[in-house]
Amino acid sequence: MGEIVRLQKYIAMSGAASRRAAEKLIEDGRISVNGEKIIEQGVKVEIGADLIALDGKEIKIKNKKYYIMLNKPVGYVSTAKDQFERPTVVDLIREDLGDVRMFPVGRLDYETEGLLLMTNDGDFTYRVTHPKFHIDKTYIATIKGGVTKGGINKLKSGVIIDGYKTSPAQAEILDAFDGHTMIKITIHEGKNRQVRKMFEAIGCTVTALQRIQIGTVELGNLPLGRWRYLTSHEINYLKNK
Repeated sequence: MGEIVRLQKYIAMSGAASRRAAEKLIEDGRISVNGEKIIEQGVKVEIGADLIALDGKEIKIKNKKYYIMLNKPVGYVSTAKDQFERPTVVDLIREDLGDVRMFPVGRLDYETEGLLLMTNDGDFTYRVTHPKFHIDKTYIATIKGGVTKGGINKLKSGVIIDGYKTSPAQAEILDAFDGHTMIKITIHEGKNRQVRKMFEAIGCTVTALQRIQIGTVELGNLPLGRWRYLTSHEINYLKNK
C-alpha cells in the first residue's frame, strides 16, 4: 500500500503546482482522480495506486527535486508565463534546466531585483511562503530624499497599508548619497508590493529595491541574472524553519 496524502499535497509533490495553486486547480474542477472530477478540498489519494490528472493529463510524483536561488533583475515577472508576454524568471533558467518545470517561491515585483527562490517542490514553496512559518525577508530600499527618525520608528512599530497594520519591521539607515537614502528593512510578511507600500505610508518614494536575504539564506555575490543551486544546509533550514 502506498502513502496516503491529501490531493493538494500530491499535486504539490508532483511539481505541477504549489499547494495553494493546487487548491485553486481543484476548486476550478481541473483535477480528476481515477477519472472522476474532484472539486472539494481534503480528498485523500494513495500514491502509486490512484490516477490523478490535470486537465485530463496524468500527473505523477517526480523523484528529483530542484532548489535554486536566482538573482532576479528588474524587468522580469515572477511567474512561469506572463499574459502580456513579458520576460519571466523561468526564461533565465530554462536553457540550463531544460524541461524541468520550475516555479518561483513567492514573488518579486517587476521593478524589484534580488533573491528569488525557485523549485519544483510544492511543499517547499508552502513552507517558505506561508505566514505561519515566519520566515523573514530582508531588502535594501533606495528612497528619494531623506527619512526622519520618526519614519523609521513607524516602520519598526507597523504602518497601515491596504487597511491593515503591518507587523513590526526591522529598519536601519545604511547610507545617504545624491539626494537618496539607502535603508535596510526586514519584514515578516510577504504581501503584494509590501515594502514599497510601507515606505509610501511614511511619505517616502522607493526608487530601487533589492531583496538580499530570506531567513538566513543570503544572496551574497551571485551576479545579477544568474542562479545557483541551494546548498543542503540552506534547503534543510528552509524546510524545517
